[in-house]
Amino acid sequence: MNLKNKIFMAAASIFILFMPLNAKESTQKPSIAASTFSLYDISKHLAGDGAEVFMILPFGVDAHSYELTPKEMIKINKSDLVLYNGAGLEPWIKGFSFKNRAVDMSKHVDLRELESDHEHSHKNAHNSHHNIDPHYWQDPLNMIKAAEHIAKELAELFPQNRDLYMKNRDSYIGMLKKLDADYKKNLSSCKLDTIIVNHDAFSYLAHRYGFHVEALSGLSPEAEPSAKNMMKIIEHVKEHKVGTLFFESFASDRAIKSIAKEAKVKVDMLQPLGNITADEAKANLSYEDIMRKNLQKISQTLECK
Repeated sequence: MNLKNKIFMAAASIFILFMPLNAKESTQKPSIAASTFSLYDISKHLAGDGAEVFMILPFGVDAHSYELTPKEMIKINKSDLVLYNGAGLEPWIKGFSFKNRAVDMSKHVDLRELESDHEHSHKNAHNSHHNIDPHYWQDPLNMIKAAEHIAKELAELFPQNRDLYMKNRDSYIGMLKKLDADYKKNLSSCKLDTIIVNHDAFSYLAHRYGFHVEALSGLSPEAEPSAKNMMKIIEHVKEHKVGTLFFESFASDRAIKSIAKEAKVKVDMLQPLGNITADEAKANLSYEDIMRKNLQKISQTLECK
């Protein structure tokens, strides 16, 4: 065999050796990690079949206090793109070193400062000096901003799927615009103007649609309400004839049920959407599904026409 043939055979052998690996790599989907349910919902709808999306938080776990396991750290670092809420929500972010592209989504939405009486409990909960309310996903207009930016990130990182991402972005934003319009319509004329909750995760929603929130505690679901604040809530309920008090998933309902019993009113659950329960995940509920459930409950409680 002459030298020319030997070179050809060697090149062919190398090609055959690496061909299965390249074929596998070319069919492997990009991996996207999202730290909260709202970011997961956006990513899942935008990516479609063009990426594998997983949520960092296990379903049924509170986003405010969760700490990563070593296994989850490895999985995050293997992801092509990590989307995290920011604004002080995730305690595990501090000191975490991302291997690949990571995006703090709080930098791409409109943020609200905490009310003064909520700052203290929030600082204690996260051991930080953030004065920003991190629950920005409760405003559908912020979700539109987030969807636009995530679509941009996906298109830049995985340009082969750009058309898919842009098409899905437009569909998702259309849904959010309809959701926004329905909130405005349903909450435009109400007899009452305040909902009462145990953990204040709804200030963005209240600000957008013109109602108020009275919370037993601040932004920390674990914070214990003061006796003074509990008496204030009881007086408000009796004075304004409030029919329903709300507790949230992942927060204790003990105090709110105690007040409801004292004031002789009902209790119900609002879903703050930082995460969802295992049952909600099993039912394949989306951001839109849960936001519409919340709208129905808020509208009934505020006695809207």
